[in-house]
Amino acid sequence: MPTISRKGLLMPESPIRKLVPYAEKAAKNGKSIYYLNIGQPDIKTPEVALKAVKDNTVEILSYSRSEGSDTYRKKLAAYYKKYNINVSHKDIIVTTGASEGLLFLFSSIMDPGDEVIISEPFYANYIAFSTSSGVNVVPAVCSIEDNFALPSIETFEKLITPKTKAILICNPGNPTGYLYSKEEIEKLAALAIKHDLFLVSDEVYREFVYDGNTHYSILQVEGLEEHAVVIDSVSKRYSMCGARVGCLVSKNRKVLKTVLKFAQARLSPPTYAQIASEAALDTPQSYFDDVIAEYVDRRDTLIHELQKIEGVKVAKPKGAFYCIAELPIKNSDDFAQWLLEKFDINGETVMVAPAGGFYSTPGLGLNQVRIAYVLKKESLIKAVHIIKEALKVYKD
Repeated sequence: MPTISRKGLLMPESPIRKLVPYAEKAAKNGKSIYYLNIGQPDIKTPEVALKAVKDNTVEILSYSRSEGSDTYRKKLAAYYKKYNINVSHKDIIVTTGASEGLLFLFSSIMDPGDEVIISEPFYANYIAFSTSSGVNVVPAVCSIEDNFALPSIETFEKLITPKTKAILICNPGNPTGYLYSKEEIEKLAALAIKHDLFLVSDEVYREFVYDGNTHYSILQVEGLEEHAVVIDSVSKRYSMCGARVGCLVSKNRKVLKTVLKFAQARLSPPTYAQIASEAALDTPQSYFDDVIAEYVDRRDTLIHELQKIEGVKVAKPKGAFYCIAELPIKNSDDFAQWLLEKFDINGETVMVAPAGGFYSTPGLGLNQVRIAYVLKKESLIKAVHIIKEALKVYKD
């Protein structure tokens, strides 16, 4: 019988999606589920983006350029300038989601066996991208005890080896909601320059920053031009996850030239989705003001309700729309499955993402879950109540 590749066997399941069959079965059995497992906002997509597709008069849905359409990239460059990020459209390659951008980048800057240092816990698919590229993840472990703050620069430096090619951060962070300060970004930048590494920042949650804080991009650091690469996306910003449009931004010409070769191999990003994404850039600031106010309200509600549960620890996010909660259990994979299969209150249950899949260090995160506060306040209160009651009867 033909065999599966070693890479295929090593490819991890998504901790976010692997419980879907259990959720589908629960739904078929009549249960109503509060989905806290996935970052799919319930916020409406801006009408201007939807209208651009609905009212379009395209007669031939043709390829775009492999790096994305000129009009979209020029409009993106203007968008970045509003955030004091001075790039031109020539510094941008449009990708099929941020995921493709990271896949292309890993293959462009690292060979099999090379290493990337990532602040842990991190977005679970970083492991999948690394596995796909044959790259080894070296975790810089953060702790819920200090709200998942960045480890010391000395800790980062000790992790650097001759095989290290890049440092990857998510800012604000998924799954923790941690927001890097300007000082932290500058320290990482200095480290990247000192050791001649790439500093890669996944900034798809840039707009979602709370409590009067300001997002500081690695593209704003002077002298980092040859080292900095930003990965971005329309998915969360405009509640357009299904568009699958992202981008890679850098002033390093060699990086862009190499990434473009991978982009050419997949021909082009989706044309209609680029039309919608270009139109979305006209979304008024009032949209974001309302969305941010809503997420702050949801975050505060979620944290308040979780803190009422005996034995639960939770880190307060400064951005994005996720938090990590530590539960008085041993195995959150088993708990999450049990919630779907064997527990409900008046026909309602909850779906969470086991946090072990957001760690590469064996044994970490096993008693934690990631919660996406992408539901209305009333639903969040009900969902946390279900978790509270479930913990009273669950047996490890």
